[in-house]
Amino acid sequence: MSKNLCVVHHSRSGSTAVLCDAAVAGAAEVVGSTEEDVELRVRGAFDADAHDVLWADALLLATPARFGSLSGALKDFFERIYHPCLEHSAGRPYALIVKGDTDVDGAVASVEKIATGLRWRLVLPPVTVVGDIAPSDLEAAAELGATLAAGLGEGMF
Repeated sequence: MSKNLCVVHHSRSGSTAVLCDAAVAGAAEVVGSTEEDVELRVRGAFDADAHDVLWADALLLATPARFGSLSGALKDFFERIYHPCLEHSAGRPYALIVKGDTDVDGAVASVEKIATGLRWRLVLPPVTVVGDIAPSDLEAAAELGATLAAGLGEGMF
C-alpha cells in the first residue's frame, strides 16, 4: 500500500530552503532506492492546504525562526488547515526543521504546541540550526528526510 510524505516549508532568505532541499533529497533517495511505495509531495507553506495534510501519511515541516516563533507563512498554513484537519489527521507523524539566526527554541515550541493541538506525533528529534549552516547541518537534514521516508515506508510511523 502506498504511503505519502508531504513536505511543507517556508524560507524568506533561502537558508531554511537549503536545509529543506537537503531533507527532500534525503527522502527522495530513500523513495527511489527502496521497494516501499512512498510518494513525496513538496509544497510551499502558502500553497499547502488541508488536502495535502489529509493526503499525507506523514509530514515534514521546515520553517525559519521569526521573532521568537515560527514563520508567518507556516502559521498561516496551520491556521488554514487546523479545523478542517483536526478530526481527520490525529496521530499523523511529523518531523521538523527550524533555522534561526540567534535562537530557534520559540519556533520549535510554537510548532509543537500547534501539532499537539492537532494530535500529531513528533517522531524524530527536530533538526535545528542557529547561525550559519554547516555541512553537518545539511547531513542532519538529509538524514531526517531519509529516516522519515524510510520509517514511513516500513510502517514504523
